[in-house]
Amino acid sequence: MAYQLPDDRDATAARGAQVAISPDQDCFELNGSQVPIPADRSKRLLDYLRADLRQFGTKEGCGQGDCGSCTVLVDGEVRYACLIPVSQVEGQRVVTIEGLAGNTECGHRLKQAFLAHQAVQCGFCTPGMLTAAAAAIDAGRVTDRASARAAIDGVLCRCTGYQKIVDAVTEVGCGGAARRCTAAPAEGPSVGVPLTRLDGAEKVDGTQHFGADGYPAHSLLVRAVRCPHHRARFAFGDLAAFVDAHPGVHRVLTHADVPGINLHGVATPYADQPVLPESEARHYLEAVALVVGERDTIAALEMDGFPVTWEPLTPVLSITDAMRDASPQLHPRRPGNVLIEGLVCRGDAATAMQDARYVVNTTFDSSFVEHAYLEPEAGWALRTGDTIEIHSPTQAPYPHRDDLARILAVAPEQVRVVATAVGGGFGGKLDMTVQPLLAIAAWHLDRPVAMTLTREESMATSTKRHPGRMVSSMAADADGRLCAVTFDGDFNTGAFASWGTAVANRVPVHAGGPYVIPHYLARTRAIHTHVTPAGAFRGFGVPQTMMSQEQLVDELALKVGIDPLEFRVLNALRPGDTLPTGQVLDDSAGLVACLDALRPAWRDARARVAAVNETSRSHVRLGVGIAAFFYGCGNTALTNPSTVRFGIRPDGTIVLHQGAVDAGQGANTVIAQIAADALGVPVHSLRFIGPDTAMTPDCGRTSASRQTFVTGRAAMLAGTTLRHRLLAVVGAADDARITAGPQGIAIDGRAVALGKLPVDAHGYVLSAEESFDPPVTQLDATGHGNPYATYAFGAQMAEVEVDCQSGRVRVRKVIAAHDVGKMVNPTLLEGQIEGAVAQGVGMALMEKYHPGRYNNLRDYLIPTVHDVPEVQSIFIEAPTAVGPYGAKGVGEPALVPTAAAILNAIHDAIGVRIREAPASPDVILRALASRNGHS
Repeated sequence: MAYQLPDDRDATAARGAQVAISPDQDCFELNGSQVPIPADRSKRLLDYLRADLRQFGTKEGCGQGDCGSCTVLVDGEVRYACLIPVSQVEGQRVVTIEGLAGNTECGHRLKQAFLAHQAVQCGFCTPGMLTAAAAAIDAGRVTDRASARAAIDGVLCRCTGYQKIVDAVTEVGCGGAARRCTAAPAEGPSVGVPLTRLDGAEKVDGTQHFGADGYPAHSLLVRAVRCPHHRARFAFGDLAAFVDAHPGVHRVLTHADVPGINLHGVATPYADQPVLPESEARHYLEAVALVVGERDTIAALEMDGFPVTWEPLTPVLSITDAMRDASPQLHPRRPGNVLIEGLVCRGDAATAMQDARYVVNTTFDSSFVEHAYLEPEAGWALRTGDTIEIHSPTQAPYPHRDDLARILAVAPEQVRVVATAVGGGFGGKLDMTVQPLLAIAAWHLDRPVAMTLTREESMATSTKRHPGRMVSSMAADADGRLCAVTFDGDFNTGAFASWGTAVANRVPVHAGGPYVIPHYLARTRAIHTHVTPAGAFRGFGVPQTMMSQEQLVDELALKVGIDPLEFRVLNALRPGDTLPTGQVLDDSAGLVACLDALRPAWRDARARVAAVNETSRSHVRLGVGIAAFFYGCGNTALTNPSTVRFGIRPDGTIVLHQGAVDAGQGANTVIAQIAADALGVPVHSLRFIGPDTAMTPDCGRTSASRQTFVTGRAAMLAGTTLRHRLLAVVGAADDARITAGPQGIAIDGRAVALGKLPVDAHGYVLSAEESFDPPVTQLDATGHGNPYATYAFGAQMAEVEVDCQSGRVRVRKVIAAHDVGKMVNPTLLEGQIEGAVAQGVGMALMEKYHPGRYNNLRDYLIPTVHDVPEVQSIFIEAPTAVGPYGAKGVGEPALVPTAAAILNAIHDAIGVRIREAPASPDVILRALASRNGHS
């Protein structure tokens, strides 16, 4: 686990591009070496780099020049390799991420700055960011933060929120003092230290392999035949004749080629998604067949001639259409297209609402939101005997293994799932995408197979944030204390179940917000339509719910005449309070402390904004808003254990088997910090084995903000157990000092003779394997029980400016106060907050996915570096007894209040409530027209 990038790392990577060149060949220079122009001069430079030269550092995120992931330098200028034919670089000097340090003036220092500032998360956009920034810095164009933003404005990032990237680019471009990487302490605890990412070096040097990288060179390529309609029956023609007519095509696969069960899904009782459907496609671009063959053949294949006929059928695309009596049923065993209903009930909400002094109501509509991770779904697979091996960017290795075993009709042990680096997930890579398609292709063919979705395929077929229609009321007594909440939410879950069950069950627990509510009734439904499935997206329905509910909280505060922050303090949940589910909170409930931390900035912003608006005659109005939340860490009322293995080899090497997928959030670093402290050794003493079902125990899904909390606790237990066993070997005291190095392990300075101990099946002389499953109970028929072992709390305030002529909203600043239990790695926590705020800005103001339309990153807008506000993070530590050293999750909680705070700020600016998201310019202008009495 390295922190410092060696000076020669780029040169080593770049040497892979050297190939034999004849004297008469046309060439170009690649990272300092001459490379021949291929025979097909029209080939994209990106394809030549990746497929022919196997230089995988340059990424393909969109194929259309929209995302910047494929940025390279051509004679010092920024170019997109997905748009350039190789012929255009003849005789020119090309620099990619593999050669950036050795072929640019600032490259090495820039990479160090990215590491030191924690400017990387998933790492997929990082090569493009570094390359674009290096060009601008070397040209002298970076002189301040504004020009640093301009340097990278052609590269999108979905993870970081850009703030730390701009910090790093500004430092190098402006010649500032270099920030140093934070190494693991040689003595004392690692938990609480802002340790530089342990996997950071491979992210900045381009060697980290994602799903489309590192496939065997002789792999066959898989392409899907997809339905061009929202709903259609289909029939195949002569498939054998199609194969015979296309040399290089090896096989066409259909549903008949699925060896086992032709269904998969995240929750086995609700598994309803076919690998390949038999006769009817239920959403746009659903795959109905696979064509497998030689890479160049399949890539060039015109799919218009594939022998399939389509009979378009009438789809239902909205909840309203799906619930009509005569609507087609997507799953006949689910009456009325309702997948599931959720309920939490406490007291008598209807009567309390009637008796209350103050009552407010709303109907709120949220939209489909695309994950827009920069890495499209991809992977490769091979069959060895009766064993299948799948390499892909999965957030759920073991659940995918079990589903694939059912599909292939083999034992789970015959399926090996290896998690590649995940180029952004946010819940979208919990569901299987290419994995079952690769599995059946590899099962039937005698060569490895690879598949990468285009951006259009990815956006059209991947899961989305559930859009919802929410109808709610809140009531307060004369003193401003909440007395009742009612909530009804219908969520469009698309064609298949995916995570619709989780959304319908989680939202009722959270719909009242983080407040004491004696009377409560929350009901939800997840409803099927002919749209790509809506699934998990950072919050499982809670962020869109809070856009409705936290506006109601503000409305009540204004009606009662109490400051919105003080109203929240008055009603905030505190340790010992009871939730509507009947669960009594423990001491880890830091909401009041979070609100207290925001109070000075809140009061200042309120006064400043009011003064500006009162004196200004500008059409630009300022506003400030606040939103609070709580969020259950882990699965809702379900078992969700993690298991971690620790071992010591005869030579003293300490190995951590940690199967928690790092999707950019930092699990590879945070879990190691926790584990090292439990064992009592520095982090750099550990060797890490990552998520691989053949090598690591099951750490569960990377979802529901559970990995730091659940897997971290399992790592702490395993480290503690191994420590006790090691100390027992020499009879040392519990407080003995363990050291590990090239000479082996010593305790209190005395070497331990490990070589004399027997070796177990994993090659260890001492080992420990421990599991942790958070203590929860199932909810009864009225929604009562203990659905989560601990809850994250927090609040955010947002400052906005609204242009009343154009309808445009700009978020100027967000201050986020979060109760994280215990800070394991403060700068990684900051990165999660900053990235979440950027996604919250998108959800609040610009992101609205239209099924079947705009499946690209040009028309579907996500925040760029120019759209994100300044973000200030404040961390409150209210430790939970069940978490590792008191820690709980922040990945999803960080997003929950952002959009709600922005919508409250918009109301503060223009005096109108926004009842739909996103609050795009047309929505703002309609709201203003309504306020002014215009139709």
